Amino acid sequence: MWRYEKKLEYPININKKDLSLAKTMMAQYGGPDSELGAALRYLNQRYTMPDEKGYAL
Repeated sequence: MWRYEKKLEYPININKKDLSLAKTMMAQYGGPDSELGAALRYLNQRYTMPDEKGYAL
C-alpha cells in the first residue's frame, strides 16, 4: 500500500569530506547541549511541575 523512498528534497553533491565540521554539526543536533536536548528537558519539566498553572508557560 505504501512505498517509502528515501530521497532528499534537494540533491546535494559532496566533493570532499570534512570530519571536523561533521563532528560540530552532530554536537549541535544531538549532543548534550543541543537544541533537541533542551527541548526534551523543557518538555519533561512541564509535566513534572507541581502547579497546573505553569503547564501553559
